[in-house]
Amino acid sequence: MREIGAFEAKTRLSELLAEAEAGETILITRRGLPVARLVPPSSDRSSALGRLAALRSRLAARGTILQPDEILSARDEGRR
Repeated sequence: MREIGAFEAKTRLSELLAEAEAGETILITRRGLPVARLVPPSSDRSSALGRLAALRSRLAARGTILQPDEILSARDEGRR
């Protein structure tokens, strides 16, 4: 994973977008601390789906399966 400072990322955004589109992940830092990550769209989605599948497996192993109405209720409660 390549690192780049926020100021430089701002000045080279088009180039960074092309690199992300080509499959590279770029970590954007400010004063040496990570603030954002630019990732290819496909890796972001597959990574998220993998994490969801792992969470579902852990919940199933504990016998904690949430029903759709429970998930929607928790989502709506978080919006308040």
